[in-house]
Amino acid sequence: MHFLDQAKIFVASGTGGDGAVSFRREKFVEYGGPDGGDGGKGGDIIFECVDGLNTLIDFRYTQHFKAKRGAHGMGRNRTGPGGDDLLIKVPVGTQILADDEDRTLIVDMTRVGQRAILMKGGDGGKGNDHYKTSTNRAPRQFQAGFPGKEMWIWLRLKLLADVGLVGQPNAGKSSLINAISNTKAKVGNYAFTTLKPQLGVVAHKGQELVMADIPGLIAGAAEGVGIGDRFLGHIERCRVLLHLVDASQPGPVDQWRVVREELAAYGGGLENKPEILALSKVDLVTPQALAAKKRALEMASGQLVYTVSAATTQGVEPVLDKLMEIAGRAQAMKVESDKSWSPL
Repeated sequence: MHFLDQAKIFVASGTGGDGAVSFRREKFVEYGGPDGGDGGKGGDIIFECVDGLNTLIDFRYTQHFKAKRGAHGMGRNRTGPGGDDLLIKVPVGTQILADDEDRTLIVDMTRVGQRAILMKGGDGGKGNDHYKTSTNRAPRQFQAGFPGKEMWIWLRLKLLADVGLVGQPNAGKSSLINAISNTKAKVGNYAFTTLKPQLGVVAHKGQELVMADIPGLIAGAAEGVGIGDRFLGHIERCRVLLHLVDASQPGPVDQWRVVREELAAYGGGLENKPEILALSKVDLVTPQALAAKKRALEMASGQLVYTVSAATTQGVEPVLDKLMEIAGRAQAMKVESDKSWSPL
């Protein structure tokens, strides 16, 4: 399935039905009078957040969505049936934006089952029964149905994850998420192997968290260099960032600073999120070189630097412990470990 995280669509709610012009015709009733019913209401445009979707690819092939109009009124004071509402299903994390210069946020769909009525259908018109008066006993006036609303909107998907993986291209992000989750991300010995975000569920000590891997960042990504920074929106909702720096390459401090500068240039509060810093591919360097790079990175960043290897899983457990702690799973892990074994 192709990954698509934004789409432009046209939506229109239903028009209300017209009121009816009708007169009562009944045997032995001399003065029947008007009995035209009201028109039915037009259908609403409703968005629903559903589980099992992680892309907006369906909206590439279907861009126009129109709800049904209401039926016209009928004689015997019968109101026309209302038009069916149009239910549009979107993935969790979808934002509905206006088609203006600022892309104004209309609705943020963040939980399964959430529904939002984007546009209500037009009301039905009144039949001629509403226009009878003491001096106008046989009115032929009716009210037309009210028109529905229509607009172009943007859908933007921001994946929901606990942990966001960031780093430069070929820093070992895909290898790590493959090693600790059930994800099958593409891995290759060249830059920009990852071309789209990947989600993986990481199980650790009886708890789970969702990790998002995004394409690597290089200097100038905020200006569109490389793949750019458009995929950074998928980690805006993450509680913590896992920043990987390739230990097999020279200049770990420069690698770290380039990514931090791009996060700050993007904005969205990414530079202020909790960050766990780790040197990856440590199985490819000598212990002496690793110690020197770790010391230099700790001095530059002012924080503890972990060392991990996706190939040997060396150092993975301490990193996962820290991720679980920041993501709010530490207490649950403690309760799970305190449970004594019982056959019941």
